[in-house]
Amino acid sequence: MKIVTFGTFDLLHIGHINILERCKKMNNGDNTVIVGISSDKFSYEKKSRYPYFNENSRIKILKSLKFVDEVFLEESFDKKEEYLKKHNADVLVMGSDWEGKFDMYNNICKVVYLPRTPDISTTNIIETINNIM
Repeated sequence: MKIVTFGTFDLLHIGHINILERCKKMNNGDNTVIVGISSDKFSYEKKSRYPYFNENSRIKILKSLKFVDEVFLEESFDKKEEYLKKHNADVLVMGSDWEGKFDMYNNICKVVYLPRTPDISTTNIIETINNIM
């Protein structure tokens, strides 16, 4: 089964690892996990800041993980359907903070929202670091 998920995946943390591991283990674990990471430009458009690690570094980091089979750059929310079709997705997995926002893709593949890891987010990590400095 091909599972596609999306995110910025900046400052890799346990929440990222947990969702990628859950993707790999869905339906008895015989899955191909494909990750669309937000390009630097797209990240800036979404968050008004660039990721700490550039897109090439984040691609390399994600490709090194045993739970990830493929990585590609996501350049726009508007291209999600194109990406899902291009990668022949059987399942789109997103974090529960996106609940309901991608249901329109149920006509292409199954959409699943997985619970986020409590008390961890890249935004919180960055805020903590900035407060220390």
